[in-house]
Amino acid sequence: MVTAKKEAKRLEKLAKKEAKGPKGPAADAPAKKAKEKKAKAEEEEFVNTTPSGEKKDMSKPMGSGYNPIAVESAWYDWWDKEGFFLPELGPDGKPKPEGVFVIASPPPNVTGSIHLGHALMVAIQDAMSRWNRMLGKTVAFVPGFDHAGISTQAVVERRLYKSKGLTRHDLGREEFINQVWEWRNHYQTRIKTQLRRLGGSYDWSREAFTMDANLSRAVVETFCRLHEEGILYRANRLVNWCVRLNTTLSTLEVDQKQLNGRTLLTVPGYDEKERFEFGVITSFAYPIEGSDEKIIVATTRPETMLGDTAVAVHPDDLRYKHLHGKFVSHPFLPNRRIPIITDDIIVDMEFGTGAVKITPAHDPNDYEVGKRHNLEFINILNDDGTYNDNAGPFAGMKRFHARVAVVNALKEKGLYIETKDNPMTVPVCNKSGDIIEPVMKPQWWVNSKALADPVLERTRKGELHVAPKSSEGDWYRWLENITDWCVSRQLWWGHRCPAYFVNVEGEAQDHSDGKNWVVGRTMDEAKQKAADVAQGKPFTLEQDEDVLDTWFSSGLWPFSIQGWPNETEDFKRFYPSTFMETGWDILFFWIARMAMLGVYLTGKMPFQEVFCHAMVRDAHGRKMSKSLGNVIDPVDVIQGIALESLHQQLYEGNLDEKEIQKAIAGQKKDFPNGIPQCGTDALRFALCAYTTSGRDINLEVLRIEGYRKFCNKIFNATKFAMLKFEDGFVPKPSGKPTGHESIVEKWILNKLHIAASDVNKHLEERSFMLATTAVYNFWLYELCDVYIEAMKPMTDESASPTTRRSAQDTLYTCLDGALRLLHPFMPFITEELWQRLPRRPDDKTPSIMVASYPLPEPAFVFPEAEKDFDLVFSTVKAIRSLAAQYNLMSNIQVYIHVTTPALAEVLEKEVPTVLALTKGCKSVGIVHNQQNIPLGCGSAVVTADITAYILVRGIVDLDAEIAKAQKKLDLAEANAIKVRKLQAQADYEQTIPEQVREANAERLRTLEAEIATLQQTKETFAVLKA
Repeated sequence: MVTAKKEAKRLEKLAKKEAKGPKGPAADAPAKKAKEKKAKAEEEEFVNTTPSGEKKDMSKPMGSGYNPIAVESAWYDWWDKEGFFLPELGPDGKPKPEGVFVIASPPPNVTGSIHLGHALMVAIQDAMSRWNRMLGKTVAFVPGFDHAGISTQAVVERRLYKSKGLTRHDLGREEFINQVWEWRNHYQTRIKTQLRRLGGSYDWSREAFTMDANLSRAVVETFCRLHEEGILYRANRLVNWCVRLNTTLSTLEVDQKQLNGRTLLTVPGYDEKERFEFGVITSFAYPIEGSDEKIIVATTRPETMLGDTAVAVHPDDLRYKHLHGKFVSHPFLPNRRIPIITDDIIVDMEFGTGAVKITPAHDPNDYEVGKRHNLEFINILNDDGTYNDNAGPFAGMKRFHARVAVVNALKEKGLYIETKDNPMTVPVCNKSGDIIEPVMKPQWWVNSKALADPVLERTRKGELHVAPKSSEGDWYRWLENITDWCVSRQLWWGHRCPAYFVNVEGEAQDHSDGKNWVVGRTMDEAKQKAADVAQGKPFTLEQDEDVLDTWFSSGLWPFSIQGWPNETEDFKRFYPSTFMETGWDILFFWIARMAMLGVYLTGKMPFQEVFCHAMVRDAHGRKMSKSLGNVIDPVDVIQGIALESLHQQLYEGNLDEKEIQKAIAGQKKDFPNGIPQCGTDALRFALCAYTTSGRDINLEVLRIEGYRKFCNKIFNATKFAMLKFEDGFVPKPSGKPTGHESIVEKWILNKLHIAASDVNKHLEERSFMLATTAVYNFWLYELCDVYIEAMKPMTDESASPTTRRSAQDTLYTCLDGALRLLHPFMPFITEELWQRLPRRPDDKTPSIMVASYPLPEPAFVFPEAEKDFDLVFSTVKAIRSLAAQYNLMSNIQVYIHVTTPALAEVLEKEVPTVLALTKGCKSVGIVHNQQNIPLGCGSAVVTADITAYILVRGIVDLDAEIAKAQKKLDLAEANAIKVRKLQAQADYEQTIPEQVREANAERLRTLEAEIATLQQTKETFAVLKA
């Protein structure tokens, strides 16, 4: 059987070959013919005439060939209108006894269109939903959309500035939010259209958006409950500050850019021609107060020395014992005395000079030192990235201009020592590309450990299964080392914090002190709590301007979409969900937070299983990036797109002209002829076929086109097979065998049983590549290549009515079963073809979507028939190989020498099958006596008891054939010697397993038969030569 990887390569090679176009005279045909052909193609362009929601008219003849646009038209709207996407409940209004399958589908961000990574998500989730629906379960596949606070605000701000030269501050908060809602409405509609084109069988009646009324109510309830129970608190702590976006970020939103040494980088917000130095460490000296002595420190961020409040040395370092308790003078801030402290945690005596500058307000490690030693925390940075008055003479400078200025000023004062290469990581905002600054900010924080510990305990108990194994390891490591979560964001788009500062009249209050804040589900509740804080004094309430981290609301997704905090029927029926499928890259951003909040708020793990799919990269292994031109809209793969149209799409985004030209160059290289029309089914099947336990998928579009050819094979094979059913054909009530089946019928039914067993098993194990391989192999290599060809003589006029009817019933059973097996991966073509099949009596199933999924059928198990026909087919393959070897395509005369009566009987019955499966075969003779084989035959040993011969006398070079036979003979004799040597070992019978010994014995028999046949072949060719 062909493996998935080998078949993928074959399909890709075929697609590339066809993409090159014709060669030779045909390629040089006159332009006139090309124009006529093009005009004809345009005239034949499919137009969908089925009214939306109506069922497609299947009384019309099938098309001349597979057209994915025609095949995929109309079905989705009909499925939706008929309610097939809704969860089917039992007569009592409860989920069916077969079980419940729930997917709270990860909501795509409304930042823009979805790409092929999202298409992978849809392909996997919808395959699982359709499979479980066909297994009879109550399936709730709930769609939705995420407001994506930072990302959406950022793209709208860029668009606003690019189109009108305005900032959000020019519009004001209310008008800017209105602009974002317009963006959201546009892209939510656009994404929904894409999801429908991809065939996602979502229950659109339950469609959700993270800022819908109930979901917003869930956010408020969560914030208030966590605060009331001490899990959420306010503190002035170090945060990751993005100057470009003017907001805090969680650690998970910060990438660590690895530098191997001195590197010049551009920074957002500066002139694009400016480059700043990173990947170096700068040493300078602090003068010791009241002394000529100096102490040398080193830093990768020299500008932060303006916020230094200590120099630390190791308490045991003899070099600095005399400096304990003394001070250094700041060279630029004469009023700042900087103490020399001792600390055995931050200082390594062996590293550098053994002295460390401490900037508690701008470095995570120094922050901890500052807390240990009660140092002053001096913030030197404004929110816009300029330095404040605490920076003295450098106030007003942008931070990286200050870096250069500080180093120059140190040189002027003679305090600069040196700058050296220093391999390091630089924190970068993964939204804006800006360099992150650690700064002190009063923010809202969640005590993550209190939420994570119960999740860890439940996971270890088996309440949650995380796959693949690599992701499970990541899950435990992250939750075990979790830090508190900053949930405040300085944005306008999102859920505004339901927190209020209590301004008590006549009192000086600190906004960073959580004691002066209250939370409230409503303003009335907030006022009641504020009255307790004010203790009878007049007060006013001031709502926090900040919004919440997007992942705070997304973390409630599995239960907020089911109605929580209300105890709705949906919440009772469909929570927890069954299956959570997502990319491994957001395992911590989102999945862990859903688990933590779900367990804390509902007492239940929000899902039973997490499956992490791979990240989709381009064919070169690069991450999808708009500036590289490799971000592909799945609809463009479905319907095809010209290169020029791909270029045009780039101008619709926020890329600048330089980035657009770079992307155009990438598109020209990767898609010189545009993207071919592949169809939804081919795209979905390819994405599932790519899905293994690996972390990356290098997606080759031509491989998708290869699966379009698979669709074409299915379409044409079904069209041909339908001709075998005469008008009025009605299948028998059951697909179970009648006892009239031939050996090839039993073989194909057995293969259908195996395919059903394998596909179900692989889907249970989430082995999507193996599942697609199993159904692909059944369709292509068993049903199409073997049975449909082998049944031709059983359905021609010479066949008996019983034989013909049995072959037809078997064909129907296999077509029906194969289409249902394939449906979860290829919903459109399977519906189109299944609707054309006749129905069994009393079968009123309206759609393949709600038909039963094929399960292993014991009645289809025919081990002897499988064994016998495998032998027949091995003989056919040997004959085909011989014919190819001798370049014979017609008038092929075959002789099969069989040494046992039982095998002879099998092969004699299957002579029509051998003829049908061997193209150009004129005759097949079963020979019992080798002496009856005519002189001048080429031969191939099938088994020790079967040898196939083809008459080649008069058409071959005898000397060459003798030489070939001798070469094969030498190889066969060498292999036989190896087997005999193995069998002759003293402990062979005791140490080698019985099944291996039996295989070796059969191998030796076959080799001996091959040796005898080759010797005879040499002799006969020698006789002919004489």
